[in-house]
Amino acid sequence: DHTTLVAAVKAAGLVDTLQGAGPFTVFAPTNEAFAALPTGTVEMLLKPENKDKLTKILTCHVIAAKAMAADVAKMAKADGGAHKVKTAGGCELTLKADKGKVTVTDENGNVANVTIADVRQSNGVIHVIDKVLLPKM
Repeated sequence: DHTTLVAAVKAAGLVDTLQGAGPFTVFAPTNEAFAALPTGTVEMLLKPENKDKLTKILTCHVIAAKAMAADVAKMAKADGGAHKVKTAGGCELTLKADKGKVTVTDENGNVANVTIADVRQSNGVIHVIDKVLLPKM
């Protein structure tokens, strides 16, 4: 379920952006991924005064291109096993693919597994992940 992500996108004012033409690749953390953050983190981020921080975190989950899992695997292989990519929020993610499993590593070294790949959208693709990716703050 992604109710926490949806609430965060609304709080950050990113709904219209993500409904734009795209193309986008969104790494979408599950509710469980948000729940694994330190106690109180989500509540703190959803407060209006933390909108900038929330926006930064969320846009670090978005790439301004449509990258299906097979594309990620090809890019990673071409780059010697790890493909670095800039996000819409200016973060750098490292994408890896091994035996059909895709992982995403954030700037702090946290590794998220893609649990459901290639959820097609009219303006791109969503990959469900099991951790929240965090920018270096």
